[in-house]
Amino acid sequence: MLPLNPESWNVQVFRSMDNGATSEYRTVPFEMVSRGLVSRKGVTIEQSIQDAYVNAIRRAKNFIYIENQFFLGSSFAWTQELSGVGALHIIPKEISLKIVSKIKANERFSVYVVIPMWPEGSAGNFFSGFTLDGQFRTMEMMYDDIDGAIRETGIQANPRDYLSFFCLGNREVEQDSDFCSPNEPSPYTHYSKAQCNRRFMIYVHSKMMIVDDEYIIVGSANINQRSMDGTRDTEIAMGAYQPYHIADREREARGKVHDFRMSLWYEHIGELKESFKYPQSLGCMQQVNEIANRNWYLYASENFDQDLPSHLLPYPIIFQEGKFVRPRATVFPDAEVPFIPMNSDVWKIESSFSLLSYLTT
Repeated sequence: MLPLNPESWNVQVFRSMDNGATSEYRTVPFEMVSRGLVSRKGVTIEQSIQDAYVNAIRRAKNFIYIENQFFLGSSFAWTQELSGVGALHIIPKEISLKIVSKIKANERFSVYVVIPMWPEGSAGNFFSGFTLDGQFRTMEMMYDDIDGAIRETGIQANPRDYLSFFCLGNREVEQDSDFCSPNEPSPYTHYSKAQCNRRFMIYVHSKMMIVDDEYIIVGSANINQRSMDGTRDTEIAMGAYQPYHIADREREARGKVHDFRMSLWYEHIGELKESFKYPQSLGCMQQVNEIANRNWYLYASENFDQDLPSHLLPYPIIFQEGKFVRPRATVFPDAEVPFIPMNSDVWKIESSFSLLSYLTT
């Protein structure tokens, strides 16, 4: 039965934490299981944020839209096995398996992921390199799954028709009214190049997933092992939907979750097309990629005489002939941040503790 108030919400709170952060967790095995907790090496753990993501992905019917500061995980399925990585949460693998199941069922499904060009901190530093490499391997694994399903079914499609990664940036023509600092930036630095070329990335710090314009998860958790593990960073999130605005055979989902996604897309893309109401459609996915590709051409070009029309850019990878190709350059514009995967030996460290203790993975 639908609620009397069509604007009502159902909301649930999720957490990543262990018994070091609270005294409320029970240690009796039966009680732990009944409350959705797990135990590892005597530590009681709640991973309900990861569980919520996985459950929402598995229930998704048409599309998924993600914005997150990081996108790295499922290292057990990377195409090149690396020991000791430990980014074991299953969210990326669940997404690729969802897409594979839809391809095999001859059904449309689209996943849009928006992340930063590179992680926070100084561009090109040691830790950024590891994170970018892990994200690359995560994407590679997912596209490999999707490409395999396309080949198996014999359909004519590009993996980016189902899964596309994006980032955000801006570029503006200099105006006479612009503020001019009395101090010149140090030459040959990322900052000086950005100032000269009038472009910069817009850093994505949100942690959010929208499913079918019906359900939203938003909170503090990144899509990486530190946030999803339960024994590392303590995180909180909420999942919410409006019962009155769940899609059925007679109507589309057109509640506040839909409105919020459309407002985000308008912010990133600068316009609203009719196809944006149906993100699962091939037409929508191709239009969004076309807009992003046009923006990238203007963003990365040497000559520039107009403001960037909107902020959405393609994450600078494409999938072609069974492999990744880095278009245009091997580094991000204005930053010595390489996008070439590191040698697997770099992941090894002669220490009694894991390298990932340092990293936001």
